[in-house]
Amino acid sequence: MTQVSPPDAVRPIAWRDDALVLLDQRVLPQEEKDVVCRTAGEAAAAIRDMVVRGAPAIGITAAWGVVLAVQEHGNAPDWQAKLAADMARLRESRPTAVNLFWALDRMQLRLNQLVTEGADAAQRCASMLAEAQAIHEDDIAINRRMGVLGADYIGKGESVLTHCNAGALATGGYGTALGVIRSAWAADRLAGVYADETRPWLQGARLTAWELLRDGIPTTLIVEGAAASLMAQGQVQWVIVGADRVAANGDVANKIGTYGLAVLARQHGVRFMVVAPTSTVDLDCPEGAAIPIETRAAEEVTRLGDRPVAAPGAGAWNPVFDVTPAALVDVLVTERGVLERPDRDSLLALMESA
Repeated sequence: MTQVSPPDAVRPIAWRDDALVLLDQRVLPQEEKDVVCRTAGEAAAAIRDMVVRGAPAIGITAAWGVVLAVQEHGNAPDWQAKLAADMARLRESRPTAVNLFWALDRMQLRLNQLVTEGADAAQRCASMLAEAQAIHEDDIAINRRMGVLGADYIGKGESVLTHCNAGALATGGYGTALGVIRSAWAADRLAGVYADETRPWLQGARLTAWELLRDGIPTTLIVEGAAASLMAQGQVQWVIVGADRVAANGDVANKIGTYGLAVLARQHGVRFMVVAPTSTVDLDCPEGAAIPIETRAAEEVTRLGDRPVAAPGAGAWNPVFDVTPAALVDVLVTERGVLERPDRDSLLALMESA
């Protein structure tokens, strides 16, 4: 029998005993193991090595990484130079998730204020810890609000397809796309959830299914190649995904395969929803073509864990993300409101709203 947990029980990031504690997502669902980071360098490595993943979670982890750096360097004569080097290391950990840079910029702004105020080392530590905690707690509250807003679009008895993992594991808690799914399920709207396996890291099979089943939400896995047939048979009415960056014109960068789902959804009359906090919106990025797309090692494709699955000598192209044009997005859900058919003008108006 599946053990059902409270709908906000999964928390992949915690601050305990002056250290950052991360649920190691590389070993789920077979093992629930924590990775403890005591330096900013260790936090950066955890982001780079996929201990933690998902744009909001990456940003939160980076904010706590700054706290670790402030603690470590304390009153050292060159503390500002050391802290700058650590923040640069954090910035380089993942290039696509804009929340990383948003969180670091917010932490840098608070640090600048403290320097101007003449704060001592203890005051800097306390204030930066409070700032990181606020970023973390705000993310959870934002996810809950987006969950309610997005769930209003789900009709009674409808089913949804999601891709990768945009749940509590990808955020501070509750989730973006999975936050909508959780809210819709709680409102007795959803008939069921389909989840893409999501090669090569299998976030859908390992993480999304694990989260939803813990909440008692029925989940059916499919391989990505089955999505078209699923839609053709009328089995889903919505595709719901998160985002790692939203460009100023509404184009969306998300896990590789998202673009293909959007094309299939439009062909089959299935609606396509993106759920992302405004911290994911990058108004300095004019369109999707300007979003840097991370490419990872070929071995992630040619191997499955430690086991080779490809013919010896075969190469592999392994982009982590793709870009879905705004024209294929039916609904963009943010904590500030929902945009139907988002475009440059509506997105700018949303970002300028208080």
